[in-house]
Amino acid sequence: MLFCVGLTSEMDSPGRTLPPVTEAFEHAPCGLLTTTVQGTIIRVNATFCRWLGYDADELLENRRIQDLLTIGGKVFHQTHWAPLLQIQRSVAEVKMDFVHKTGKPVPMLINASRLRRDSTEMDEFAVLIVVDRHQYERELLGARQQAEVSLDEKRAAEAALQEADRRKDEFIATLAHELRNPLAPMRTVLDLLRLKEFEDPQVIWARDVLERQMTHMSSLVDGLLDVSRINEGKIALDKRRLSLASAMEHAAEALQPSIVASSHTFLVELPDEPILLDADSTRLSQIIQNLLNNSSKYTPPGGTIWLRGKRDGNEAVISVRDTGIGIAKEHLPSLFEIFSQLTPGLQRAQGGLGIGLSLVRALTGLHGGTVSATSAGEGLGSEFVVRLPLSADQRPLETPDRAPRVTGTKPHRILVIDDNEDAAISLAMLLDAEAHVTRTALDGKTGLQIAEDFLADVIILDIGLPDLDGYEIARLIRGRPWGRDTVLIALTGWGQEKDKQRAEAAGFDFHFTKPVDLGRLLVVLNENVP
Repeated sequence: MLFCVGLTSEMDSPGRTLPPVTEAFEHAPCGLLTTTVQGTIIRVNATFCRWLGYDADELLENRRIQDLLTIGGKVFHQTHWAPLLQIQRSVAEVKMDFVHKTGKPVPMLINASRLRRDSTEMDEFAVLIVVDRHQYERELLGARQQAEVSLDEKRAAEAALQEADRRKDEFIATLAHELRNPLAPMRTVLDLLRLKEFEDPQVIWARDVLERQMTHMSSLVDGLLDVSRINEGKIALDKRRLSLASAMEHAAEALQPSIVASSHTFLVELPDEPILLDADSTRLSQIIQNLLNNSSKYTPPGGTIWLRGKRDGNEAVISVRDTGIGIAKEHLPSLFEIFSQLTPGLQRAQGGLGIGLSLVRALTGLHGGTVSATSAGEGLGSEFVVRLPLSADQRPLETPDRAPRVTGTKPHRILVIDDNEDAAISLAMLLDAEAHVTRTALDGKTGLQIAEDFLADVIILDIGLPDLDGYEIARLIRGRPWGRDTVLIALTGWGQEKDKQRAEAAGFDFHFTKPVDLGRLLVVLNENVP
């Protein structure tokens, strides 16, 4: 079991000082530290420093408490710890791993409280109290007693940490699901608007703004899930031999609208020779897009962004340079840490979570490469360089015969079942515009009745329904004669690999994550429905 004691203190601000450091504080049998509400450590005792292998000066030089946590701990701090301190003023007995200077995790129990004084110009602040019972026993009871700590107790502590990590993953998945549900009808309505001809420039501008911001929100959700997947080792790359120039072109094309909307000059310099990589095309594009998006966010209007690719020995080099706000030298080492957002850039962060560069580093590492950042200082722009190993096979890629372009869609009878009325109706309207015949249902039982009467070719089915869930409905449909050959498409906010496997086991033919990719959906309808 872990336990702790408390300490009350004040923030270090102009005209105020912290209480003097005493022997009782410095050598208490538990770790004691004081931070600002942003997490910056302003006071720490020798016990805490010893447990994590730091000198006090190392922790007091602009280090934040969240910088000492594991990735899972940082996610928990962002989603639970900080909000609870803001609302409840305290967090009691939180079990979490800190990271020793050597990189080894150190399990601890945390109590935190936020206090406000009545005098003028005094802000809220956090007091984080951390203690390790095993350290306490080593110091007070000696090595002999410590050796008698039971193995069951250790296993219980490990189980508690694993449970906290599991709950963190469940929270992230649930958060993504809840955010994707409202994004779905927004995406569909925007696709509908794309089918309409508008002459009013303000209407066109407003539609484009909504599309860019909705795409940004979708990217945030996907990025948060990717961080969790990478941390758990659940991302598998689909590596194939591909052209660096092609990957750069695709990424630049995807980011071109947002860069132009920010009034930036965007210059692309493709390699002057064929360069082939063994890479996952989707993830490589994600690496480049995240770097371009980062430069776009932190470059003032009128600035310039360069994307360049070249070969350097046995490596492919991708660089993204900008004339943005730059990076102070002392911040460069922590730039790629998750949730890292530098103070000068917070005003231009546009709601980001600080995970884009962390994903770049993780995905680059999965490809066997490295990423680095340089800057001459604040206000002097920055440059990010990704280095990836070349493919051992540099022979030219075979150019496949271009498949004939699908110019229209074959009309089908499509039933949309979704308890979000906006999502169901907007998707049906979009499919109607593509010459399909549609029906909608807002719950599972009604959907089954309509499906039997309507004899749909395709059923697009949400999973989280108020009566029967989508998996059960799929199994019922497959068990009826009219439903054995019906194409079943899951359209849901649940997008983890286990959700896709469960959908396949229930009888679904395809799994789409909200908001739906209209282009991919139309391809599926054309190529897989008789």
